[in-house]
Amino acid sequence: MAVNLLAPLGERYRPEALPAAIATGEHLGYQLRRIDEPDERLCAWIDWEFAPSWWSSEVRVGSVWYAVAADGTIAGFAGFGSPDRSYHWLQPYRKRPDVGIFGPYGVAAAHRKTGLGEVLLVAALCDLAARYRWALIPAVSGERLIASYEERADAHVADSYDYALRPARAVILASGDGSNAQAVIDEVQSGDNALDIVAVVSNNARARVLERAREAGIKQQAIVWNRDTESRAAYDERLTAAIATDAPELILLLGWMHLLPAAFLERFPETINIHPAFLPYDSAADSVVMPDGSQIPAFRGARAPEATIAAGVRWGGASVHRVTPATDRGEILVRTPLYLAAGTTLEQFRARIQPIEHAAVSEAIRRWCLTS
Repeated sequence: MAVNLLAPLGERYRPEALPAAIATGEHLGYQLRRIDEPDERLCAWIDWEFAPSWWSSEVRVGSVWYAVAADGTIAGFAGFGSPDRSYHWLQPYRKRPDVGIFGPYGVAAAHRKTGLGEVLLVAALCDLAARYRWALIPAVSGERLIASYEERADAHVADSYDYALRPARAVILASGDGSNAQAVIDEVQSGDNALDIVAVVSNNARARVLERAREAGIKQQAIVWNRDTESRAAYDERLTAAIATDAPELILLLGWMHLLPAAFLERFPETINIHPAFLPYDSAADSVVMPDGSQIPAFRGARAPEATIAAGVRWGGASVHRVTPATDRGEILVRTPLYLAAGTTLEQFRARIQPIEHAAVSEAIRRWCLTS
């Protein structure tokens, strides 16, 4: 169960309250900055500090106040004014011109209990007050957090709703060991995931993922392409027809090593993929900004881990994105950066990225279930 809170944007957030909040931030040792367009370093920092989450994608479409510490590092942020009201719990507010959205909102662990959180909250609410009568603080759960907003922003509970994820039929496609598939299966079996995994398909008859499915009591199927006797088009048609018999609502590519044709994606538009690299939000970009402000190549394609290590960069990551005919250029659902020490080997990278992938896939499924 979660609640939506409404905070009145009255006298408390009059115009002179904003410069007072900025001055308080400076007294605490922080410089406050407001932006109204995507800031790639800030987005990457959010992905780093609050992983796994999709907060950075929400910040990109609204405005944000963020704080920079004396050493130049980002310390916290408060998003506001997002136009996205697609989540079902925002439905009652889609036609409310007097209500603006507050959030997401977070302060880095090292800067909590400094007063910075209050400063960012006031700054964002002051800007909302210039346009709206009420600030909507959505999807809040936990008595302590609700009480905090009630005290700090005079907020009150406007409505409550069931935060349960909607169930959906899913098919997993994987070509190898299947550790990501196993993580999803484990979540389903523990009740932490609402998916109904109706089948696991591999294009490799010897893939360990098929054994994992069998052990979990899930239908498994090897659909192998024999290049000597079958055209690619014929194989893709056979693969599509086989998967269609299970009537999936969601396709999960979890280590699937075969490019899918446009016809497959037209048949199954709800297809998402885990990719072992930190991808840019801009699908046309060939580089990506990292949490420290540096830029590295956007390692797309089947050999992203090898390319990452060969480039000697200090960052890697994992991204879950919607699949399109353009390789690894679909809408990003969740992404998480990974810092790489000098001399990191390919084996070390793969070992470290695996739990990050598991968490990113879990969060991406959660987001999909909440918005689809």
